[in-house]
Amino acid sequence: MSKLFVLFEHAAGYAIFSVTEFEEVGMLLPQVEASVTDLSRFHSVVKLVAFSPFKTALAALENINSVSEGIVPEDLQLFIDSCLPKSGKKNKIVLGVADPKLGASITEALDIKCDHIGAIPEIIRGIRFHFHDLVKGFTAKSSGIAQLGLGHSYSRAKVKFNVNRVDNMIIQSIALLDQLDKDVNTFSMRIREWYSYHFPELVKIVPENYMYAKVAKLIKNRKELTNEKLEALEEIVMDSAKAQAIIDASKSSMGMDISPVDLLNIEMFAARVIALADYRKQLAEYLSSKMAGVAPNLATLIGDQVGARLIAHAGSLTNLAKYPASTVQILGAEKALFRALKTRGNTPKYGLLFHSTFIGRAGTKNKGRISRYLANKCSIASRIDCFTDTPTKVFGEKLRQQVEDRLKFYETGEVPKKNIDVMKEALEEAAQVIASMEQESSKKKKKKDKKRKSEILENGKENGFVENGVQEETEEPVKKKKKKKSKSINENE
Repeated sequence: MSKLFVLFEHAAGYAIFSVTEFEEVGMLLPQVEASVTDLSRFHSVVKLVAFSPFKTALAALENINSVSEGIVPEDLQLFIDSCLPKSGKKNKIVLGVADPKLGASITEALDIKCDHIGAIPEIIRGIRFHFHDLVKGFTAKSSGIAQLGLGHSYSRAKVKFNVNRVDNMIIQSIALLDQLDKDVNTFSMRIREWYSYHFPELVKIVPENYMYAKVAKLIKNRKELTNEKLEALEEIVMDSAKAQAIIDASKSSMGMDISPVDLLNIEMFAARVIALADYRKQLAEYLSSKMAGVAPNLATLIGDQVGARLIAHAGSLTNLAKYPASTVQILGAEKALFRALKTRGNTPKYGLLFHSTFIGRAGTKNKGRISRYLANKCSIASRIDCFTDTPTKVFGEKLRQQVEDRLKFYETGEVPKKNIDVMKEALEEAAQVIASMEQESSKKKKKKDKKRKSEILENGKENGFVENGVQEETEEPVKKKKKKKSKSINENE
């Protein structure tokens, strides 16, 4: 015979329930599903064995954090060990759990068979529904308050974890950067079409979008353009010949006349395009600074934007670190991969890695090889960035050099260094960099301490505490000396 017990993790504590007629329950799953909402019918199936409440809110948070990661905390281990009877040959015990990872760790720690399929999910659903009625001294209100409090603290802890990693900011900024690129291009095309009715020759002279918007904002009405604006044009175009060509073209232009209202609208739109382009530059700088802090090795290996796109596509840096190199290679080319698998054609050689400069520099025959090699190095760089405490660029630089050497090997046949030797060099350099960083941080701390001490002393002097204390200590012994001298003079007299 086998007895089924069910473990339920609540915000208030752990509870173990015994399930009667386990074999029948397993056979009659539809009836269990029907009895979940009815308390009297569910009471006949499930009975409370033991309930262990959490002592403090902090203990509850620690326990739930470890349970969510599939780790058995000490409190739960002691609770299960004390409440469940030992299984023998005749009486086999099965513990029902909601999470298979937690079940596997319980089996390893306590040697108890765990199960999470069949009727167990429905029984756990019923326990969750009727928990405040199954445990004495518990109400629906108190249960809800406990769940709300633990939910807030649990989500706060998870948000703090995300703040430490900061890869959310990278994901949002690269998505915004791509959107800004599209918007700036569409707006630039719009301003070209709009202003070309008045000055069509300007498009050929100034083909760049950002520069065109700046020139259009400066010129406004082409009939009012004179040699006085030549210097301002030269500053924008950075070429005196181009600036003179714009002035000459404005004098003999085929464009139609334009009203002041239309010119005003074009000027406002051009200013908006320029502002968007400037903000795009600032956002790119912000992204590079974030990548230098979060994933410096990945950024130095394949660049800020390609690295950020890989992180965004994976969902987070930890997800990217978990991916094998074969997945990193075709990340971003999922449609092409599944199409190739359906049609039994050639699978894609690269996805987002195609935007890297290495693949563009490689020959047509070696593109697949380089993408495979680059994906391998990217997976190593992302794992180093994810799991190191003090991030450095050393490994990224070494990995980048390895890819460069591999490109040379395909072109000239020059044999590159072995990976073991390169990693040994990188480890030595990284150790030196970390040591120097620690020394700098200790020096900064000492300087801060000195500044604080000096500030405290200055504040004390301003308030009069330090000076008065010194005066009192110095004046008293002086007075005593004077008195002694006067006594000795009187005695001599």
